[in-house]
Order: sequence, then C-alpha cells, then structure tokens
Amino acid sequence: MVNDKHVIEALGKSKVTIENGIVTNVEMPNIDYCPIFGKYHKIDKLTPEFIKKNIQYRIDDFGMCTKDRKVKLDDMLSVGISEILRSNVKLGYIDCVVGACEGVGTLLMTDPDIIQGVGGRVSGLISTTPIPEVIEKVGKENVLFPETAELNPLKGIDLAIERGYKNIAVTVLAGSYLQTIREHKIPSDVNLYLFIAHTTGISAKEAKEAFKYGDIVTACASKHVVNQAEKIRAYYYGNSVSIYTASEKGHEFLDNRLKDINKPLSINKYPQDKSLMSKPLI
Repeated sequence: MVNDKHVIEALGKSKVTIENGIVTNVEMPNIDYCPIFGKYHKIDKLTPEFIKKNIQYRIDDFGMCTKDRKVKLDDMLSVGISEILRSNVKLGYIDCVVGACEGVGTLLMTDPDIIQGVGGRVSGLISTTPIPEVIEKVGKENVLFPETAELNPLKGIDLAIERGYKNIAVTVLAGSYLQTIREHKIPSDVNLYLFIAHTTGISAKEAKEAFKYGDIVTACASKHVVNQAEKIRAYYYGNSVSIYTASEKGHEFLDNRLKDINKPLSINKYPQDKSLMSKPLI
C-alpha cells in the first residue's frame, strides 16, 4: 500500500507521480519545447522519457519528495518567483511567504534560503503526503497541517496574520481562486501580495484575472498571459520565460531583485519576440 505519494506538474505541465522516492507515472507534456531546458540541457523536444529522467535526477540530487530533501538551495535562475521572493525577504520588504512544499504542504517561510530551496526546483505541486523529516527541517511550527500536509493558502494566510506578519506574500497556482484570496478578509495594517505561477494552459479569462488580482505573474508557456501582458504593456523581465508585474508593488519587488543581483532594470520592450519562448504557447 502506497502511503507516500506526491503529484506535481512540471516540464511542459506534464503530470508526474512520485511514490516512495520513485517516479511511477509521467503523462505527456502539453508543450514540445521549453527554452530553459533547451538552454541548460540542450533538449529540443520534451518527452516523457526525458521528464522521468529529469525528475529522478532531482530526487537523487536534492532529495525531492523524500526524507533527504535539502530545503536550503542556491539561486536556480537570475529572476524567477522564488528568487524575487528571496531578495525581498532578505531586504526586508516582505516579512513572510506562504508557500507549499512536497512532503510538507502549506507552510510559512521567513528564511530566504528556505524560500529558494522550497520553490526553486519544484513547480506546480498538486498533492502531497507528509514526510516527517522534511517537516522537521522547515520547522514543524511553520507547517499548517503537519499531520496531513494539506495545501490551503487561505488558512496559511490566516496563520501568518496570527503570527503577526504584516507584509505577506503568497505563491499560488494560476486559476486557484485568485479573487477569493484577494478578497480574503485581512486586518487593515496587513498587506497581501500574490505571486502567480504555473500559468501554462490557463484560459484568457484566467490570464486577465491573474493581472487583475496578482502582483507578479510568470509567463511559463501561456499564450494568454503573454497576450494580456502585451495588451496592458506590463513591466517585465526576461524574453524566453518572462516574469511580468501586475501592480506597482510587483514592479518594486522585481526591481529590488534586479538591483540585489546587480542586473540592469528592464527596458520593457514590446512587442516581445515569441520565437524565443516555449513552443507552442498554449
């Protein structure tokens, strides 16, 4: 009987199941080419075979979905959601991040290295089961439901407020009741910032909502996010997998990261060159 099961969506939004430290199922990806894996792995076409090999590498390298999980990691990219969060927490602009980790579920993070370690190499977490050793590493007191590893960002926000945090960032998957989160009742002296990831395949309506309710929105391989960003000329960084800002605070958070790593600020050039992006955009 399997009592250790984690389901993620990664590499072209392929649904991947890991049970007891082994990749047991890989579904077909929804896109053929990812510029990140094209650049770093020289992969011209994503296949279930490559995806399985890459996920198994993550398991062997940093213990993803196992008790050996390393929860503190270095930057993976120059500018991604976890990197932006890492810099802004380090610099004091964000007090706490409500995020999710496999084997842990929803948790609160205030350590910049844990923020990077948890979010930097694992994309869309769909479901997970508890791994006590990983829960201990991130601090059981920071885990929303250590007995079940439930994913519940709304209750995570409530816990962060109870702990006294005032500037709270939440990482959330696109389409995951963004309006409900944004309209969640919070004290007047608390600021809530939404960092929206995993946008591949979302609808035009969901893309519009992402820019309406979010602060930072990743392009991933979403044609609707790219089109909406172009329509409103959103401030962004990166040409192949762009990071867009959807609010003034999002703009500040992105610039804070760029300054932190001594990168020039974006020139915000439109139209973007879609030939550099994932193929196809969906």
